[in-house]
Formats: sequence, structure tokens, C-alpha cells
Amino acid sequence: MSLIKIIVILLAGISAGFINTMAGGGSLITLPLLIFLGLPAAVANGTNRLALLVENLTAVTNFKVKGYFDYQFGLLLALPAVIGSLIGAQIAVSISEQLFNQLLAVIMFFMLILILWNPAKKMKSSEKIFSRKRKLISALVFFLIGIYGGFMQAGVGIIIIAALSLLTNFSLVKINSLKVFVVAMYIFTSLSIFIFNSKVDWIIAILLALGNGTGSWLASTLAVEKGEKLVKLILTITVFLMAGYLFYRSF
Repeated sequence: MSLIKIIVILLAGISAGFINTMAGGGSLITLPLLIFLGLPAAVANGTNRLALLVENLTAVTNFKVKGYFDYQFGLLLALPAVIGSLIGAQIAVSISEQLFNQLLAVIMFFMLILILWNPAKKMKSSEKIFSRKRKLISALVFFLIGIYGGFMQAGVGIIIIAALSLLTNFSLVKINSLKVFVVAMYIFTSLSIFIFNSKVDWIIAILLALGNGTGSWLASTLAVEKGEKLVKLILTITVFLMAGYLFYRSF
């Protein structure tokens, strides 16, 4: 493998890890790159998931060290998401790629509106957020998110941020800490399937994981130090770029 190829993979991983931790959609950088480098689509998907696992575990650790993580609530969200992801992986695609891309672009804009408006800020009682009813609703929502994540990974981070914005009055920094934990849990499950079927290029996966992990560490550190304004800015830019890209691809 040439030095230029190694550098390109590392830089793509750093960019994707940063974007994924702050918002979501970083795989729109890495997946096309891996396919361009000659990997079959399934191998590119599996290889990318190893990098995503390392990326999210790195972010979880950094958020935990800085005091922005709740394991109990994280597990409540992650377990139904894992079950849902197994179901989603089995669902056959029934719509055209063109229609799917158009719908996803619209969803991204809708999610951005919800995140920026954040009606959950109007809820002042933290007890209401952690009531039994609210926890059951959260588990159901993340079961459905897991189905989507198993079916199509792209944009799931933004959907998780929007869901937690509606379900809690947490800051975007804490929401991101929960998001990376949930994604790490169900990515691990799906990655095992790719490994079992020999759909991972381990050399590229390790290089990409180093990049993703670095980008994730930088993003989680900046999110804590700079706060919600920086997260909102990067999230907004990411959503507009993703939606524009998806619309472009659909025509």
C-alpha cells in the first residue's frame, strides 16, 4: 500500500470520526472512498463498521472521563436499539435508491428543525424525563431507531440527536455522549456478522479506525470545551451538506 493511500485513508477517517461524533453522516465520506479504492460494496461496509466501532468507543470513553455520560440511561436506549438493528438488517429494500435518497434528504432537514427548535427545553421537570412512562417511550423509540440503523446506517446519528432532543432536556453535548454509546452497541452486533462472512479488509479497517478514533476524540473534546453552540453549528452544516448530496445523487 502506497504512502499516499495510507494518508488519504487516515485523513478520511479523521474527518468522518469528527463529523459522526458531532452530528452524523461521516460514512458518506468513507464508504465512497473505500469503494473507489477497489473494495467490493459489502467489504467496504464491513470495513467501515470496524472504524465506526472504534470511533464511538473512543468518544464514549472521552465523554465518560469528562463527566458527560449516564450508563444506566445509555443501556436503556442501547438494548432495544440492538434488537431493532438485527430486525432492520433483515428487511429487504422495497423502494428505489432514487426515492430513498430524496426521502432521506427531506428527513434530514426535518430533523434539523426539531433539533434547533428543541421543544424539550420547555420541560423543566427532570423527574418527568425519567418517569417509567418516559423510559418506556424512549425504549420503543430506540427500538425503531435500531431498525433504521440496521437497515441503513447513514444519518442515524442525526435521527438519534433529534429523538433525544424531544425525549429529554439534555444539552446537545450530553445527547452526543448517549448517541455514540447507542451506535457503538448496535454497530458491534452488525460488525460481527460482517466478520463472520469475511467481509472486512483488516489492514484498511485498522488504518481507517485510527483515523476515525482520532477524529472522534477531537470532536468529543471540542464538544465538551466549546459547548452546545459549536455542536449546533457543525450539525447544521452537516445536515445541509448531506441533504444536498442526497438530492444531487437522486437526479
